[in-house]
Amino acid sequence: MAINKEKKKKIVSEVSEVVKDADSVVFVNFHGLPVADTTILRKTLKGQGIGYLVSKKTLAKRALSEAKIEGALPVMEGELALAYGKDLIAPAREVYAFQKKYPNLIQIIGGIFEKRYMNKEEMTDIAAIPTLQVLYGQVVNLINSPIQQFVMALGQIAKSKE
Repeated sequence: MAINKEKKKKIVSEVSEVVKDADSVVFVNFHGLPVADTTILRKTLKGQGIGYLVSKKTLAKRALSEAKIEGALPVMEGELALAYGKDLIAPAREVYAFQKKYPNLIQIIGGIFEKRYMNKEEMTDIAAIPTLQVLYGQVVNLINSPIQQFVMALGQIAKSKE
């Protein structure tokens, strides 16, 4: 469906605003994702404070070319959406979680992280970073592990002396 010039200008300005304001942007290929699942994705992202904007690739490229971003723009295949937010990791993590549910219907194809273009593999690595609560738990477990082993060793010594 053809888009008139005013609509194109509006889309370019929206993408420009997203890129300028967001700390992290994930380029998503959602080709083949049913509308019902897209609605679920949008609601999930919105609940996490993450925006989701669908754009034509040519219009997105036009807006991205105006932005001052380091690196090379990743190859954009399929239908393009932008997941963005103020959290550096949350957009990538949430899209990646949805990608696990629907592996052939939605995928991360790149993104912008700290004002630098990232390719598919780099954004997937960023998405694999655990949440802050999980990291806190891992640190506590790391600190607690030697103490637990020491107590278990003392318990074994006490058993052997009985």
